[in-house]
Amino acid sequence: MSHPIAALFLSACLVQSAPAWSQGAEPAISGGVASVNLNPKRVTFDRLGKSATISVASSSGTGSFDVELIDRVMLPDGQIVPASDAAGKPELERLKSAKAYLVATPRRIRVAQGTGQTIRIRAASTSEVPPGEYRTHLTVTGIPPADSGLTAEEAAGRKEGELSFRINSVLALSIRVFTRVGAVAARAAIEKASIGFENISPDGQAPAVRTAILTLDLVRQGANSLYGDLEIKGSRTQGEEPIGAVRGIGVYPEIERRYVRVQLTRLPAPGERLDIEFRDDDTSPGKILSKASVAAP
Repeated sequence: MSHPIAALFLSACLVQSAPAWSQGAEPAISGGVASVNLNPKRVTFDRLGKSATISVASSSGTGSFDVELIDRVMLPDGQIVPASDAAGKPELERLKSAKAYLVATPRRIRVAQGTGQTIRIRAASTSEVPPGEYRTHLTVTGIPPADSGLTAEEAAGRKEGELSFRINSVLALSIRVFTRVGAVAARAAIEKASIGFENISPDGQAPAVRTAILTLDLVRQGANSLYGDLEIKGSRTQGEEPIGAVRGIGVYPEIERRYVRVQLTRLPAPGERLDIEFRDDDTSPGKILSKASVAAP
């Protein structure tokens, strides 16, 4: 007997891959590959066997892209790394991959500026899926153009014994794909909230100024992942806009808690109470999943 899927959703994030020869290099977006956008950011299926279409549009240039499902793991600091880079970490052992239950087509697309392509993703009609939450990442990776190497003239102009190479960074967009089987249990808590101060340049060039930093642990208490918005409001000014926020923050089932650091837009007054809220943006958008308060030193 098949189990109902409570939800399968996609949410987009940017992944920049380092050159293959140096995974420790600073990631960068190559100007030689088209820049693309994916839409929508989230799709919900109510049962197995259904499918969704993702639109791929180029905002600049023309390029070819590989399409594949790649497992990635969330670490306690919120970093998401390929499963191959998480070998030996306990988080990898807790990951439930959705790759076996999903099919994405086509496997390669070509996108030109002003035109679009589509990717179809389908939840397979398997009858035996144990209850739980499963995840993988639909990843669209740019293919460097064929002329990205040295030209014949450039190669001929090199001195004997001289080593030459060209770095081609790769642009990739990753869409998280969750398959949920059975009832959804998403609960959250905010713990270890505290306020500190650091000297930070507003734009990286201007002189550093004293800046308030709020740190906390966002704790996942239910069986499912968390996904929502974190807001911080001060009590000094009535009706004031949030003085700190993190939109679209998640805590996946591999981890119980995630360390969060938020730079505030103003210095709180000594003793001022700061109210913190985490609102769901997944199964119950807008619902407050957790509240906490902390007093400024």
